[in-house]
Amino acid sequence: MGVRDWLGLRHELPQRRRLVLTILSFVLPLAVWSIISYVPWIWHPLIRVTDPGGVDYFMNGMEIDRAAFARESANAVKLGLKAPQGYRVNPVYFQPPHAVARAFYTAFTSPPLLPTEPWLYQSLGHSIRTIFWGFIASSILGLPLGILCGTYRFFAKLQEPFIEFFRYLPAPAFGALCVAMMGIDDAPKIAIIFIGTFFQQVLVIGNTVRKVDPALIEAAQTLGAKGWRLLVNVVIPATIADIYTDMRILLGWAWTYLIVAEIVGTMSGITYFIYQQARYRHFDNVYAAIGMIGVIGLTTDMTLAWLGTVLFPWKRRTRKAKQPEHKALPAVLADTLEKKSGPPASTTPASNLAGEPTRPVTAKA
Repeated sequence: MGVRDWLGLRHELPQRRRLVLTILSFVLPLAVWSIISYVPWIWHPLIRVTDPGGVDYFMNGMEIDRAAFARESANAVKLGLKAPQGYRVNPVYFQPPHAVARAFYTAFTSPPLLPTEPWLYQSLGHSIRTIFWGFIASSILGLPLGILCGTYRFFAKLQEPFIEFFRYLPAPAFGALCVAMMGIDDAPKIAIIFIGTFFQQVLVIGNTVRKVDPALIEAAQTLGAKGWRLLVNVVIPATIADIYTDMRILLGWAWTYLIVAEIVGTMSGITYFIYQQARYRHFDNVYAAIGMIGVIGLTTDMTLAWLGTVLFPWKRRTRKAKQPEHKALPAVLADTLEKKSGPPASTTPASNLAGEPTRPVTAKA
């Protein structure tokens, strides 16, 4: 009786179990967040004052450290004054889930505090444009250069040593130079996105292209393919689906540079909204804005993943017929299992390589 493969070591998990695990991947962090937010004895390091009592500097709604509240309360009782009252709360920067969920709506419907400040949807649109143009610029150069480096050793040796060096340089370090050369508007922000993704893109795509089966290239060369025809008709079709997956991953990489890019020059986009709301201590809006970035990124990735199944239908996963477990084992283990079960009683090959009939071979006991 075989052991059930609950963890998916050898086989794909059932669809129902995959769905449950996907839901749990979001539910579990939300549960931890809720426990810390709503259970008073888990954390809640502050006391929100409801009655100042005999402490003169306490005010209703004031939040104070628990140790300080206990000390002042003991002093008030010792002096014969009324003890202050309050209940335990978390700091204002740690908002509960319901407040953040409400902010997902109110952040869009509430006008900015100053007339000159943009609405949230305007900030999100500005950030999406910055990501779009920065990633498009890096892809226009990085994609063909990565394919060339992965296909031809000449371009790999000419370009990759410098790219390997440059990719370790942090993109934000070029912020001052970008502002000096391009001004304080959107150009330096796009440049930071470009620097953060271009060099990684060349190396990742080059490594993907190198995985093309050499036998496929040799067969194409045997049939007369060479030069650009070999690149366009063999290499790119063989790797286009994997390159598409790499581009999806690199797009997520570009989003990680957004906050850094938008503080270069004049602060703009969703970064400006986050900093302004933090200044006003509206941390529920801060959490909501950060969550919106994740929602936009995940939605974009899922859409691109679905589009990939349409563009490259041969990459869709197909269910394979269940095979005996020992067939999936390495050859050494498979041979061991066959030896333990015993050799066949006889084998009767029809003929040898010369075409002559052969005698039956009987295994000796």
